[in-house]
Amino acid sequence: MARGDSATRAQTAHTLLIVDDERSLRFAIGEWARDAGFQALEAASGREALERVRGQAVDAVLLDLRLGDEDGLAVLRRLREHDPALPVVMLTGHGTVEHAVRATKLGAYDFIQKPPSLDHLEVVLRRALEHARLRREVDHYRGGAATAPVILGDSPGLARALQRLQKAARSSTATVLLRGETGSGKELMARYLHAHGARAGGPFIDLNCSAIPEQLLESMLFGHEKGAFTDAKHFKKGLFDLADGGTLFLDEIGEMTPQLQSKLLRVLETRTFRRVGGHADVAVDVRVVAATHRDLEREVAEGRFREDLFFRLNVIVIEMPPLRDRAEDIGPLARHFVERFCAELGRPAARLDPGALRALAAYRWPGNVRELRNVIERVLLLEAEGDEIRAEHLPPEVTGGRRGAAASADPFPPGVVRPLAEVERLAIAHALEVCGGNKTRAAQQLGISRQTLRTKLKELAMPDDGEDAPDGNDPA
Repeated sequence: MARGDSATRAQTAHTLLIVDDERSLRFAIGEWARDAGFQALEAASGREALERVRGQAVDAVLLDLRLGDEDGLAVLRRLREHDPALPVVMLTGHGTVEHAVRATKLGAYDFIQKPPSLDHLEVVLRRALEHARLRREVDHYRGGAATAPVILGDSPGLARALQRLQKAARSSTATVLLRGETGSGKELMARYLHAHGARAGGPFIDLNCSAIPEQLLESMLFGHEKGAFTDAKHFKKGLFDLADGGTLFLDEIGEMTPQLQSKLLRVLETRTFRRVGGHADVAVDVRVVAATHRDLEREVAEGRFREDLFFRLNVIVIEMPPLRDRAEDIGPLARHFVERFCAELGRPAARLDPGALRALAAYRWPGNVRELRNVIERVLLLEAEGDEIRAEHLPPEVTGGRRGAAASADPFPPGVVRPLAEVERLAIAHALEVCGGNKTRAAQQLGISRQTLRTKLKELAMPDDGEDAPDGNDPA
């Protein structure tokens, strides 16, 4: 009887992630949390905390403001990016009013001094969990609009992807496979699909299959029974349990082992699974959305990916184009990130000047949207202190500048043939940079008319404000 009560309690307990670099404090709070009815997880660093929340469902986070050399506020921002609805309570022995204000602006639910009163801590955590529950209910009754992700851009490739996403949202069960390069926005597409479909009121659970060790991935997906393996001291739900009634997003599914692929195939075919160490089939109602940057057809041909699972996943396929093929989207995305990070950092609004926009449009963005976001964040944190972001504030690898070896690399190395549009874009961007943005002089340098240059700017989706940069040699 006691075992049954314990299992029931474990299934209904909220999961609390304790993030602190002090091992003794993590242990003490973890023991208290378990006695208070929580499932407690621990992380000693920001990176470990992010891996935890990406790998399994967490209901609340207790986060130290200082994690060794790490800034807890930076970790808070990353946690909120991952899940805006995740309640985070900050814990510190070095608190100031300024820290509390910044933490609140970044979305922290509350701010508690060390050593915490455990009674007060429990009250705050229960309130945070209730606040998160009410927010989910409100979002559900609003049709999910409050947290529905927005995909920015007007390029033809993105428009095609969005059109297919909207069609896929009409089905609540069909498996969807998202394909695209790393950083191109596949997780955002998965969240968009969830938010605009019939499952919007249910949970959205995501897992990066490449970030979890092989031996842990099965337990994470399907859960385990107490005693299933050496460290299985408690019953634990898996992500399929937690995603019941909603969507499970499996990123980088091409990294999954063949053994685990066969178990995933069984879930897709029977809508049931077995926990590690369990004997009973557990029914589940989950829509699976998978993503990969790999060529799965080649993986199948070379025996690294099951053909039957590939066909199961390949019901609806949506390609996310790389950012280099969405040149007209770079400006709107960059402006969006500038606005967002200015707000998060509590600094005055800033703008990208034409030179910076030209440099951003000419760069190939091998890391796609994720790289663009990181570049803008770094510029606002470290380089641009005023209200204007100029090309000189951008990293040399973006501008083709001469600071460092990466920037001096030949854009046309031997044996490499660039697409004509890319060659034209590089040449025009370089001419405009050399001429300080003056289109008349840039056209002369390129041996074309100013009107032809403006036509090329439009064809290549490069910024064109219609005006020449000031130049004393040009007519007024």
